[in-house]
Amino acid sequence: MIKYIFITGGVVSSLGKGIASASIGKLLESKGLKVSLIKCDPYINVDPGTMNPYQHGEVYVTEDGAETDLDLGHYERFTHARLSKANNITTGKIYDAVIRKERRGDYLGSTVQVIPHITDEIKHSITNVAKNTNLDVVIVEIGGTVGDIESLPFLEAIRQLKQALGRGNAIDIHLTLVPYIKTADEVKTKPTQHSVGKLREIGIQPDILLCRTEKSLSLDVREKIALFCNVGVEAVIPAQDVESIYEVPLMLQADKLDELVLRMLNITYKTRDLKDWRDKVVRRIKDPKKSVKIAVVGKYIALQDAYKSIYEALKHGGIFNDTGVDIKKVDAENIIRQGSHAFLSDVDGILVPGGFGGRGVEGKIQAIHFARVNKIPYLGICLGMQAAVIEFARNVCGYKDANSTELNKKTRHPVISLLEEQKKTKNLGGTMRLGAYKCFIKTGTCAYSAYKHNLVSERHRHRYEFNNKYRSIFSKKGMVLSGIFKPKNLVEIIELKNHPWFVAVQFHPEFKSKPDNAHPLFRDFIKAAIKNSGS
Repeated sequence: MIKYIFITGGVVSSLGKGIASASIGKLLESKGLKVSLIKCDPYINVDPGTMNPYQHGEVYVTEDGAETDLDLGHYERFTHARLSKANNITTGKIYDAVIRKERRGDYLGSTVQVIPHITDEIKHSITNVAKNTNLDVVIVEIGGTVGDIESLPFLEAIRQLKQALGRGNAIDIHLTLVPYIKTADEVKTKPTQHSVGKLREIGIQPDILLCRTEKSLSLDVREKIALFCNVGVEAVIPAQDVESIYEVPLMLQADKLDELVLRMLNITYKTRDLKDWRDKVVRRIKDPKKSVKIAVVGKYIALQDAYKSIYEALKHGGIFNDTGVDIKKVDAENIIRQGSHAFLSDVDGILVPGGFGGRGVEGKIQAIHFARVNKIPYLGICLGMQAAVIEFARNVCGYKDANSTELNKKTRHPVISLLEEQKKTKNLGGTMRLGAYKCFIKTGTCAYSAYKHNLVSERHRHRYEFNNKYRSIFSKKGMVLSGIFKPKNLVEIIELKNHPWFVAVQFHPEFKSKPDNAHPLFRDFIKAAIKNSGS
C-alpha cells in the first residue's frame, strides 16, 4: 500500500516547507524507496503562469508543459521524481473541475458544497498521482499557514484522507517556528503550541514537529514542546538554520527523522547514508577550491525567488567544478542609468535570464554588448537569447532599430517575432510554447562540447522566436545557429565565433539541473568563467 506524508506549516509563511518536503524525499530515496511529491496551493489562480514574479516568484515548468509552483523545482532537484501537471494542485484547478462536473450534471442534482464535493476532488487529485505507478511514498505539501481561510478545504481533505488510510499509512509533519528572543536570551515555544492547537481544532494531530530555529533546542525545550503538543520527544525535530539548503537532508538525518518516519509508516528500510551527497555536494559548497563572480542581469532582481532555479543551477555548475559561485545580482534598469562598466567590470561571467515585457530590456542588451566586446563568458536564457540576437543585429549587422515585435511592433527589423501558433491566441494562461521539445545540436559547437550529443530535450516557456528571415545575414556576420528544433525549423541555440564562450538558448536549462548532476551548459559556463578569472 502506498504511504502518504502530509507536510503542513504554522506560525508564519516562508519557513521552508518546500525544502523540508524535498529533503524528506531525498532521505527516503536514500533508503531505497521510490517517492513522488505534490504541492497544494490555496490560491484561486489555476496556475502561477499569469502571476507577476514579484508576487509569486519563479514559475517552474515540468516536462509535460505545466506552469507550476517553484517548490516543484526543489522536489526535482533533491530527488529523482519526474513531476507533471498532476503534482501541482491549486484551488483554481479544484473549483474548475467541480464546476465543470456540475455543469455536466455529474452530481445528479445535488447541492454542490465544499464538503464533500471540493474535498473529494482534492482527495481524488492527491491519490490520482499514485495510480499506475510503483511508488512507495507520496509527500504532500499544503501551501500557506494553518489558520488561513484559503487552505481550510485542503486541510479538511487531508484530515479525511489520513483517517481513511488508517494508522501506519499516513502521517502529518508540521513545520513550525521556535523564535529566539535576543533580549531574553531564550527560545519561545508558545507560537508552536498555538500553531499545533489550531491544527488540532481542525481535527489533525501532527505526528512529527519540525521546529525552525536559529538556536539549538535543549532537551528541556523539546520535552516542553512534546508535552504541550501531544507528541513524543523523539518526534520534536530541530530544524536549525544552515548555510546551504543542501545541508538540510544531512541535518534531518542526524536527528534520525528518516528512521522515525519509516517506523511510523511501518516501512522496512535499508540502512544507507548520504556520503556522496555530503562529500560531492555539501563539502564543495562550503569549502570550494576556487571561486568566480557571476553577474545575473535581470528585471526581478529585488525578489530572491524570481530566479530561484537560475541561482541554484549556477551553484550546481560551481559544485561540479569545485568552485564557489559569488552571484552578483544586477538590476538591468540600473545599467540603463549608469552603464555596464559600473556593474560588470569585476565579474568573470554574465548571465541574462528570461522575462516578459519591455522594462529593463535595453539594460540587458547593454550587458550583452559588454560581454561580447570584452570577451566575457556569457549565458543567455530565453529573453537572454532574444536580447543577444537584438544586440548582434544592431551592433554587428548594422540594423540600428532591430528589435522584438514583443517590444516594438513597428520595428523595421523584427529579428525576434511571434511564434506562428501564437498569433491567434487570446487567453494568456497556459498558452505559450511549454514543456519539453527536442533540439538538434551541430557538431563542433560549444553546445555540442557541453552536451556530447546531437539530440537533446529541454523545457520551454515562451511566445517569441528567432526570425528565420535573418538567418543568412547573421551566419555571415559570425553568429552560429548551433541548435535547431527541426520539425518547425526554429532556432534554439546561438553562439558566437571568435569568443571564448558565448552561448544563448531559447529554452530553460536551469529546470533540469541538480546539485549532484549539474546541467551541461551551466557546468561549462562556470568552467569558462574560471578560465576567464585566471583561477
